[in-house]
Amino acid sequence: MAALSPRYQIGAALALAVVAVVACVHVGMVFLHVAPANTLTKAHGKAIDDWIYPEFEQNWKLFAPNPLQQDIAVQVRAEVQAKNGELRTTGWYDLSAEDGRAIDGNLLPSHTQQNELRRAWDFFVATHDSTNRSTGLRGTLSESYLRRVVMLRLDRDDASGKGGVIEQVQVRSRTTNVPPPKWSTEKISDKPMDRVLPWWPVTAADTDGGAE
Repeated sequence: MAALSPRYQIGAALALAVVAVVACVHVGMVFLHVAPANTLTKAHGKAIDDWIYPEFEQNWKLFAPNPLQQDIAVQVRAEVQAKNGELRTTGWYDLSAEDGRAIDGNLLPSHTQQNELRRAWDFFVATHDSTNRSTGLRGTLSESYLRRVVMLRLDRDDASGKGGVIEQVQVRSRTTNVPPPKWSTEKISDKPMDRVLPWWPVTAADTDGGAE
């Protein structure tokens, strides 16, 4: 900066000051977002959320990370009406595994590959009980969102085949415990646990281009 004229030195100093202020504000907002509830977060929670969401969301708590101890795979199958009118049921498509393969070795995986399916399933689970019954006003919305996500994936996998039409879909999650490290004496079950949803009829709004 010493080589700049006084006018440009002032401009550069102001720019650095603005960057420093924004950086400090951002670090402070992230700290308050992940910190335990306190007076500041209770008083200014909305402002903190407006700053953080959706770009800077954190899903762990400060000083208390909670790594996943289960592998949750979201899978779907479809009932397809062939061109000749015959109905057939596809096998289970492991959508989580497809995302995993797309991310593996990818230096810049997309937000869709990392989070779309996971967030859709989390949204459904948060709005439904263990019997898959809606527990609030957002239950129908979460079902529609999940159904549209899996339909987009089935279309990408060409599940309907040439001339076929998907009539209904069924989603399930398959949960497997992450095995403990070799040095651990902990014993856990390695048997998968399935949560199977009912069959959902497919509407025009669930297909690509169906939603405005």
